[in-house]
Amino acid sequence: MKIAVVGATGLVGSVMLKVLEERGFAKETIIPAASEKSVGKKISFAGKELMVVSVQDAINQNCDYAIFSAGSKASKQYAPLFAEKNTTVIDNSSCWRMDKNVPLVIPEINIDAVKQSDRIIANPNCSTIQMLVALAPLDREYDIKRIVVSTYQSVTGTGVKAVQQLASEEKGEQCQMAYTHQIYHNVLPYGGDFLDNGYTTEEEKLVNETKKILAKPEIKVTAMVARVPVVGGHSESVNIEFSKPYELKNIFSLLENTKGITVLDEPSKHIYPMPIISEGKDDVFVGRLRRDNTVESGLNLWVVADNLRKGAATNAIQIMEALIARR
Repeated sequence: MKIAVVGATGLVGSVMLKVLEERGFAKETIIPAASEKSVGKKISFAGKELMVVSVQDAINQNCDYAIFSAGSKASKQYAPLFAEKNTTVIDNSSCWRMDKNVPLVIPEINIDAVKQSDRIIANPNCSTIQMLVALAPLDREYDIKRIVVSTYQSVTGTGVKAVQQLASEEKGEQCQMAYTHQIYHNVLPYGGDFLDNGYTTEEEKLVNETKKILAKPEIKVTAMVARVPVVGGHSESVNIEFSKPYELKNIFSLLENTKGITVLDEPSKHIYPMPIISEGKDDVFVGRLRRDNTVESGLNLWVVADNLRKGAATNAIQIMEALIARR
């Protein structure tokens, strides 16, 4: 197979290459593509050096798959051109997520949403992915009617510039700012851009993507996003209300028996999910499970995942693996 990685020199793109190697794609033809300023650069993959090509060059090579992490503008411009060549595009940007003709996919939940004819598939937002991996098995059993989520998002979700800002501020050095305020020793109560309704684009993604992925337009979702001085992964405090009564032991059993979830919940031993545990791993970590006694069938839980892996690169590659298995 020929697999293009568009945005290969970026933070998520580099993780995509790493995950491709880990998951057995080292013998395939991998074509790293990026903007013109990166063309000609050499990058390492599976013990060899690959030369970065232009996106148009990658299009011309008639790839089987193109995995995108180059931002919405590039996805809007180039994804249809790949699709015209019969290349299946898996896009990590927000460009196509809410397009009614494009499936928005978390493989464990709704891979069946992808039709044989689909040539552009959207990868959800990182926060949405980890939340719904944890909630989908519970929803199937007990029917979630309301979600209240607060996220504590790593600077890696913003990109290289934000990681550099945190590192520079920690050293007391001047730097180019990714955020309008200091992030070191600070928490920023927003993510993305502010909207006229007072919410942010990151918060609206959690609402809209949840409805689409679960195919539940009636589900009530409200979100609060914060950016924290962490590099390991995103954390989420999630409160859910079920339509049906539940037993807490059954919640534990459902989560513990769901592939891709690791339950860490022994508070007496200080065992619970943390970003430092999730970093570099593909599982979604769930803990602090407890009943919310203020409503009839409420539950609180804490969800953590590496936003660059399951929240981006790994989910995209798992979509590709599922499509390959269909052949």
